[in-house]
Amino acid sequence: MQLKYYILFFAAVGFLSSCDLGEEPAIEGVAIQEMTGEWWTTFTVGGEDIYGLGHQLITTYNTAGNSTTEMWLDDIQHTWGYKLRVPINFDSQTFGGTDSIPELYFGVKALVNNGQITENDTETSGGNTTDGISFDIEFSNDPGTIYRVEGYRRTGFQEDEH
Repeated sequence: MQLKYYILFFAAVGFLSSCDLGEEPAIEGVAIQEMTGEWWTTFTVGGEDIYGLGHQLITTYNTAGNSTTEMWLDDIQHTWGYKLRVPINFDSQTFGGTDSIPELYFGVKALVNNGQITENDTETSGGNTTDGISFDIEFSNDPGTIYRVEGYRRTGFQEDEH
């Protein structure tokens, strides 16, 4: 009977020591974390909300390559149905230009210009201060019309939700 306890003891020691991972794994973040997020934005032409959309949620996020030279810009089909991989200048927090790669939901091409993310300088509809986003976008099926998208980073506060 004692042999049985010895075997059980050594099996438990072996099992517990085999679970040791050694060093903690390195956890790396998103390379462009300061530029990614959810944004409450308006979609206007000449300062007017011509489609009556009000505030719409869009997202910015890193590419699969986790690069500091491009990001995804996605309106989640809330305005025109665009999802674009846009070039960025991470140091200046700007984005857009002739290298915008179209990945639109409905096959329409788009060009993004004058994209900017600003830190802690935008007032939300609830009176809080957070990061801002703005850019111009033109669509191939509406050439010549420049849409202005402006807004602020989603704060999670109820008074800022739309």
